[in-house]
Amino acid sequence: MTKFEMELIDLLREDCRLPLEKLAVMLGSTTEVVAETIDRLEEERVILHYAPTINWDKTDRERVEAMIQVNVTPQRDKGFDEVAGRIYRFEEVKSVYLMSGGYDLLVLVEGRNLKELALFVSSKLSALEQVTGTQTCFVLKRYKEDGIVFEGEKTDNRLVIVP
Repeated sequence: MTKFEMELIDLLREDCRLPLEKLAVMLGSTTEVVAETIDRLEEERVILHYAPTINWDKTDRERVEAMIQVNVTPQRDKGFDEVAGRIYRFEEVKSVYLMSGGYDLLVLVEGRNLKELALFVSSKLSALEQVTGTQTCFVLKRYKEDGIVFEGEKTDNRLVIVP
């Protein structure tokens, strides 16, 4: 991966709404080169998705999130990949990570209420034959996500220019 590509990715990660013209100026390039690079990175599945970070506490949407530590029995010749694939196909699952330490997979799930998530764990996740144990932790409050602080003062990261 080139330095240009990494700088472009960093800028898009910071604010994916930046127009091509502004990205080109910031990178010292042309809009055509920036657009071609973005298209290629999307085709290569380096860039997978563009999405805002939402503070759901400030909306009327009812939702419950949980992080589930899952112990599994890896499959012969497939390791953890097959069971992880079965887990990430469930609608409730938002993310799955292979972990080192006291458990194998960290599964982030979302539902409308505690009962819905409890039913998911008991009837879908725990029912998988490779799953040997789970521990569920419910998210009570978010303070920071993807580098964005949810509460507190709004900060201005622009450089101060003094005449």
